[in-house]
Amino acid sequence: MLATTVKLSKTGQVKIPKNIFNSLHWEDGMELTLITTESGIMLTPKIVKNKISVKSLRGCLQHTGNPVPTEQLCKPVEYTNDSI
Repeated sequence: MLATTVKLSKTGQVKIPKNIFNSLHWEDGMELTLITTESGIMLTPKIVKNKISVKSLRGCLQHTGNPVPTEQLCKPVEYTNDSI
């Protein structure tokens, strides 16, 4: 964990030093969430939830071999090595 001292500007801005910026793998223009805590503030990258539709998943696991009978798919799995 890195630590450093920075100065707060008249407009309330803080410059994040390059070594800390790089160690966090942040990028220019990245949105951050600012959270107040009892001892100050915490900055975290904004979580972007990429929503995909179920329809877009159709066919992504296509089986290209011979059809597998339903009876074979429904058979219980037999483990020969119980050391796992």
